[in-house]
Amino acid sequence: MTTFTAARAASNFPIFSPPHGGGVLCCAWGTIEVTANPVAADFYAMCKVPKGAVVHGGLFTSDDLDTNATETLDLDIGWLANGVDLANSSGLGNLGVMGTDTVAGIKPEAGYNYPLGGTIITDPPLTFGADTTIGITCVATAATFAAGTMTLRIYYTVP
Repeated sequence: MTTFTAARAASNFPIFSPPHGGGVLCCAWGTIEVTANPVAADFYAMCKVPKGAVVHGGLFTSDDLDTNATETLDLDIGWLANGVDLANSSGLGNLGVMGTDTVAGIKPEAGYNYPLGGTIITDPPLTFGADTTIGITCVATAATFAAGTMTLRIYYTVP
């Protein structure tokens, strides 16, 4: 397992927490270049949310990283343990095999465009008890890898 860290998830990158909270919608995000075929258990640390963050949603977008006609790349979105909350590698999305087909009127180009789900749908609210790293875990490698850019956005408030 290898961990790749986007600039906005680095240990010295400041985590935004609004001074007054109470409903200000924030967005933590990270972008990373994927230059080698991900292998099972690789983790892409994308961004961090602050202690007390209540996650309301998010979006994962990426270039097509598996150009095979029958894709095998499988990615999950979740978080690392933070000393208070346990890790959950698919807590924001068990995306399954990453299909890239276009969808008329929604996604007219090939690539990935997934709203987040997981516990923010099945067991809301998702609140973190400490600063938390959010990222992407590879479950299965691509059949035919193509380098590309992944971006993850996390929408949250701090009450």
